[in-house]
Amino acid sequence: MNARDATGAAPFATSAIAAALARVEGAEVVVRSVAAIAGDRDAGELKQIGYGEPLLVRYRRAESDEERRAVLHTMQPSWFGHDRRSDRAGLVLLAADTYDALPRHTRVLDVGAIGASGDLLSLRGAGELYLLTTYAEGSLYALDLRQLEVSRRATMDDVDRARALAGYLVALHREKIPGPPELYHRALRDLVGSGEGLFGITDSYPDGGPIPRARLTAIEHRAVDWRARLRARAHRLSRTHGDFHPYNLLFRKGVDFTVLDASRGGMGDPADDLAALTINYVFGAVVHPASWREGIAPLWLAFWADYLAGSGDVEVLEVLAPFFAWRALVLASPIWYPTLTVEQRGALLTFAEQVMDASTFDPLDTSGFAPQ
Repeated sequence: MNARDATGAAPFATSAIAAALARVEGAEVVVRSVAAIAGDRDAGELKQIGYGEPLLVRYRRAESDEERRAVLHTMQPSWFGHDRRSDRAGLVLLAADTYDALPRHTRVLDVGAIGASGDLLSLRGAGELYLLTTYAEGSLYALDLRQLEVSRRATMDDVDRARALAGYLVALHREKIPGPPELYHRALRDLVGSGEGLFGITDSYPDGGPIPRARLTAIEHRAVDWRARLRARAHRLSRTHGDFHPYNLLFRKGVDFTVLDASRGGMGDPADDLAALTINYVFGAVVHPASWREGIAPLWLAFWADYLAGSGDVEVLEVLAPFFAWRALVLASPIWYPTLTVEQRGALLTFAEQVMDASTFDPLDTSGFAPQ
């Protein structure tokens, strides 16, 4: 007897369920049946959508005839923020951390993952999750930009690196993601409404701080309007990095580099990656204006020229605004960048407001943020 998990992935055998229950019981168990719990409930239930199909497991301890019952829950993908495996894992872990705290709630017996071969891997007793990755040599691209702020003059290597980053994104964004529009809508929702997105960043600004709450609220309103405007552009869904900023880029000699810490499911609008990187050129112009003309401007111009020519994506200039606003809010944040002056924070937010009020973005027009 096999049971299929709610994602439609490889089935797990009844023996795997028995092994998991044996860990819980501390004794060998015999599974009598595994069936959809819906068959044990009211057949007239009208609710037609759920987050998974729980399975009712009837079993007994090997030394006893007393029947025991447990429910095996799995999660299925849906467009309600559950389309990524990490979303579904988060919901399962939240349930495991929450159920036992509520009176009269069903109790948690175990929590775990379904292995590639269909076995049930227990996470019972585990704390925070961890991730191991390979190590990459190199220095942060952010250090290049800090050096430019001091030297005020770009070298050919600096320009070549900006062009290499543009070429990387051209190739990455060329991969379009097939699927329903809801995948693109999820990316827009992450941009505007998530804890790491625009709303989460504005919430991190202290009340009574250097940026008035009313100004942040006005930017939020603009972002909601932009989300509505972009929903119809689901054809833009592409492979993306999701956090393509200078602290996630490691350069070695010349243009040899490695990227770190991809985010937000690896799919979204290419504008996300473009804004994440190029807002840092805007930051340099605002905080170190003397470095703009011969230091940062050559990188800005080379990047945009190569990306637009290589991708042919002129439409991206029509959708950049909310992505720029989000990244500008990060850089202007007293939490993330506590040493900025009130004037510098204000200039970054003015840039965000200006791009959100425009119908399209012109990378050749730097009058809104750079010294002329």
